[in-house]
Amino acid sequence: MKKIGFLSFGHWTPSPQSQARSAADVLLQSIDLAVAAEELGADGAYFRVHHFARQLASPFPLLAAVGAKTSRIEIGTAVIDMRYENPLYMIEDAGAADLIARGRLQLGISRGSPEQVIDGWRYFGYQPGEGETDADMGRRHAEIFLDMLRGQGFAQPNPRPMFPNPPGMLRLEPLSEGLRERIWWGAGSNATAVWAAKLGMNLQSSTLKSDETGEAFHIQQAAQIRAYRAAWKDAGHTREPRVSVSRSIFALVDDRDRAYFGNGQEEDQIGFIDERTRAIFGRGYAAEPDKLIEQLKTDEAIAEADTLLLTVPNQLGVAYNAHVIESILTHVAPAMGWR
Repeated sequence: MKKIGFLSFGHWTPSPQSQARSAADVLLQSIDLAVAAEELGADGAYFRVHHFARQLASPFPLLAAVGAKTSRIEIGTAVIDMRYENPLYMIEDAGAADLIARGRLQLGISRGSPEQVIDGWRYFGYQPGEGETDADMGRRHAEIFLDMLRGQGFAQPNPRPMFPNPPGMLRLEPLSEGLRERIWWGAGSNATAVWAAKLGMNLQSSTLKSDETGEAFHIQQAAQIRAYRAAWKDAGHTREPRVSVSRSIFALVDDRDRAYFGNGQEEDQIGFIDERTRAIFGRGYAAEPDKLIEQLKTDEAIAEADTLLLTVPNQLGVAYNAHVIESILTHVAPAMGWR
């Protein structure tokens, strides 16, 4: 069995060809798609976070709204760029959203990817410390966030407060118990996957990672997952970790599918996410269901993961994206043993 959810980047554009022409369109349609996905039997609704772009940015209002409108589906991010985050304020936002969702939040965080502007986190008031890189800063913010999720008091109470305090040092409120075990790290390399395992975070591995061996993307990603699981075991954690991968997968079952995705990407791509980092981008899958099933059986990383996130073309609208999800759940998942 495998959990299957969707991942939306939340793009909008004023183009007449887009059904998401404004930020309001994207936010409201994201809620509607999560509701539709839950009704179809999908397991997760996940959203990307980008700043300075016509894409979803502030996740917690959206996550809270989805939580209030649904009852079963997991709700998450992939990923929140921790270079931009105040980890203490994030504790309050995440706690509130998780309580509204009754404990269904699955927060993916990371040090982030290249953004739309140069050093965008500086505009948010953050700057790496002496000897730190921006990636180090993102990981430091993440460690503070994880520490605060333990719920230990750390702040000296006012002896003359407006309202009575509980005894001892004070913690941030509201705190949602159990959220600490539902934090995921988006790892772009084997080393950061191992680091995430040591800290007890679940693993999110997307369609991009550092090209560390020159092998096919799915083989490198599968090796990353195995390294993560080995590090998790070595760290002595008592619970089973979760691992997700994301893929663009389209079952071609009608003329719309063939028109949109009939000439899809069939090979991995190589590029550079910055001047130093050679990256490999995983291929997409688009084929008739019987052929698609055979292709997916050869993807080692999907086999290694317990959760699959389907990246969806959100600008094509809620109805079509619900169709994309339903096609996978109906025509592909049973044959793959995912259902």
